[in-house]
Amino acid sequence: MKQEKTKLDCTIISVNEEEVVLRVEHLSKIYRLGEVGTGTISHDLNRWWARVRGKEDPFSKVGATNDRTQKAEKGEYVKVLDNINFEVKKGEVLGIIGKNGAGKSTLLKVISQITAPTFGAIKAKGRIASLLEVGTGMNPEMTGKENVYLNGTILGMTKKEIDAKYDEIMEFAGCAKYSDTPVKRYSSGMKVRLGFAVAAFLEPEILIVDEVLAVGDAEFQKKAIGKMKEISSGGGRTVLFVSHNMASIQNLCDRGLLLKNGQVEFIGDIEDTITQYLTMDAVLKVNTNNLDTSQRKGNGLVQLLTISTARNLNDLNNIIEDAVTGKPFFIKLNYNSKVDIGNVIFSIGFFTDVSKTFVTALRSDCITKVFDLKKGEGQLIFKIDKFPFMEGRYSLNFLIKDNIEQYDWLRNACTINVINGDFYGTGILPNSGKEGVCLNFEIL
Repeated sequence: MKQEKTKLDCTIISVNEEEVVLRVEHLSKIYRLGEVGTGTISHDLNRWWARVRGKEDPFSKVGATNDRTQKAEKGEYVKVLDNINFEVKKGEVLGIIGKNGAGKSTLLKVISQITAPTFGAIKAKGRIASLLEVGTGMNPEMTGKENVYLNGTILGMTKKEIDAKYDEIMEFAGCAKYSDTPVKRYSSGMKVRLGFAVAAFLEPEILIVDEVLAVGDAEFQKKAIGKMKEISSGGGRTVLFVSHNMASIQNLCDRGLLLKNGQVEFIGDIEDTITQYLTMDAVLKVNTNNLDTSQRKGNGLVQLLTISTARNLNDLNNIIEDAVTGKPFFIKLNYNSKVDIGNVIFSIGFFTDVSKTFVTALRSDCITKVFDLKKGEGQLIFKIDKFPFMEGRYSLNFLIKDNIEQYDWLRNACTINVINGDFYGTGILPNSGKEGVCLNFEIL
């Protein structure tokens, strides 16, 4: 069988061999849908013989990708991971992002040796500690204290070394009062706290953390992010971090790895990786002549023609683009004035998309911008330096008026999606996962 070509030809970055603590080479993982294992001894033998000879798995379809949106046949083989190549240096924090089903958790499980790769190799220097889901590595029948010593021993620590770290672990986890209570009686948040503390404080060379931090409260998330920064920059240890929270990823990580359908879509600087993630599969809505005029009111002396939104000024070209919390955002309005007219005010109202609850408005007269318009077409651009809205979908109303009359008023003229970013530079947002706004503030 001819060797399959992947969509992206990934190359391993050349760095000092002493600095590399983790290298993943041509890693692939194949599962059979609807079955546990391959289902037959003959298939197992064929796959084993192909692996021995260094050949392609005979049951993986050439060109098949792990696209979860497509219907699959029972017994079909899919590549959950397909020819993954990357390496991570000592002290680096690598953010692994992608949509649900992209292969992020499978990749971490293979690196953690929870499951074996179908083919490819993983080379790591030192101990690997992983926290992939709530209660990872915890024996529910054992107490919190017993689990600390159990996990420490698995990581190769001596009892003396664990004794020296025990008080710090329990203090960080906030579980000291329940140290002699079986873990099965812990809440999900307590399990995450204790699991993270064990993984971080027992000083592995490589720490792997999946989305589990989302289970913890804001205080714990802040402590966990601070600890990961400490062990990477101060302790020179490596962290692999998976999250859908772009604020945490942006705040914590140096580089990013973007997965799509089990393949590496992009790897590079974290800001560039996040940008690729936000624009991946984006459907940009062309705005020209698509304004819903059924809810338009006003005398029509000035009318809105088109609306464009973008995260970069140069991208404002009749599209509606997603916004990112804490990042710049631009809204361009093209209008037509039927007469020369003065004292014109432009206003943009933001509403929650479902309940249509008013959130705030951008009114030009609030910043002393009142316009004298000449007859004909024109445009203006609203610039927001740090977009304050948190994740959600918002509906926009547009109003053109003076102090007496309304010239044009469009309700629900367009909607925008907002993706959480790092507004405060801490990786923490208030009420993450809920609609709302971030406010700049100080505590004196």
